[in-house]
Amino acid sequence: MPPLGPIKGKDLVRCLKRLGFEGPYSGGKHQFMVKGDITIHIPNPHHTDIGVGFLARILRQAKVSKDEWEKL
Repeated sequence: MPPLGPIKGKDLVRCLKRLGFEGPYSGGKHQFMVKGDITIHIPNPHHTDIGVGFLARILRQAKVSKDEWEKL
């Protein structure tokens, strides 16, 4: 995966699966993925990329370091 930058929703899901997350599962307004006791809500699929700031928040919630992300 390239350095922390914009990413398509389906690529985010693929990367989270490589990090051990299961899903995505249907939720109320958003899908979610689970790994142990961590639940990550996935933004609705749009035709635009997920921005750097939003991606950073998702990775913080997922407890994924920048180094771990860049090694994917």
